[in-house]
Amino acid sequence: MKKIARAALLAAAVAGIASSASHEARAQASRETLKTVQGRGVLNCGIGTGLAGFGIADASGTWRGMNIDFCQAVAAAVLKDAGKVKFVSLSSKDRFTALQTGESDFIAATTTWTMSRDTQLGLNFRPVYYYDGQGFMVKKATGIKSAKELSGASICIQQGTTTELNTADYFRKNNMKFEPVTFATNNEATEAYESGRCDAFTTDQSVLYSERMRFKKPDDHLVLPETISKEPLGYIVRHGDDQWLDVISWAHYALLTAEELGVTQANVDEMREKSENPDVRRLLGKEGTFGQALGLDNDWAYRIVKAVGNYGESFERNLGQQSLLKIARGQNALWSNGGLQYAPPIR
Repeated sequence: MKKIARAALLAAAVAGIASSASHEARAQASRETLKTVQGRGVLNCGIGTGLAGFGIADASGTWRGMNIDFCQAVAAAVLKDAGKVKFVSLSSKDRFTALQTGESDFIAATTTWTMSRDTQLGLNFRPVYYYDGQGFMVKKATGIKSAKELSGASICIQQGTTTELNTADYFRKNNMKFEPVTFATNNEATEAYESGRCDAFTTDQSVLYSERMRFKKPDDHLVLPETISKEPLGYIVRHGDDQWLDVISWAHYALLTAEELGVTQANVDEMREKSENPDVRRLLGKEGTFGQALGLDNDWAYRIVKAVGNYGESFERNLGQQSLLKIARGQNALWSNGGLQYAPPIR
């Protein structure tokens, strides 16, 4: 009996060691995204299915947008070549699974950071690259000027997003009723609204402005003034890989720091060689060894700015006054200009 007991204990110990080793192997794999990307030589960047201003393919098939710029910025930092990116186009339904299974290395799409997503999916959201909020769009011919006038309206909504719950909460809090008309994709919801199947269309305000530009007569549509939710859009990585989370976070912070310091795509070479500002010198790798802690060299941030410019340049080119969307910076202005975009110091 003692021999059987000892055998059982030994078997349990071996099983425990095997289980622990298996868990450690998975944890090790999740900790090595940077090593995997550099070994592969290509960054697999998860993006959306196509949204003007953030990520959409032009007539030649070239992807453009603020999220595209960031994918290229990370490739420039990690692979020393902004062109070494494979864009993995993902629907809202598939994006989290693609990251969890390793199909994409991180997600750069218009995805809202929520508690449930952050804590239940094995993912990390950081940082917030765009502060957004949900709104409504209607045809001007309806005469509607406020979301408070939408009681009883049919509303086009995309499934699998925070939009569904936010809409229900808004109408409930205002003692109003509505008829949800849901669709699997944003394109389907947009097309249904434009064709007249719904009285209104709701999604993040940035998306409303983007989609309105695709209509035959954009000026016939009005984005209502109410913002009914907080929609912080964040880049997403897997749990368990602090180094990769740091790389993604500091790539964004480098873009913000460059804007704050006046470092642009046009002057980055001159600033790198001639500036005596210690903040500029640390950013561009002339002082300190800040790239080492990220697993990169000291020129990582220099290559980012050289490839895509600073945060403000990317914003204005894709979303702001240089684009067709002409979205105001608003909350996405730098903290020094009254906005929420703020980068920790490089020191």
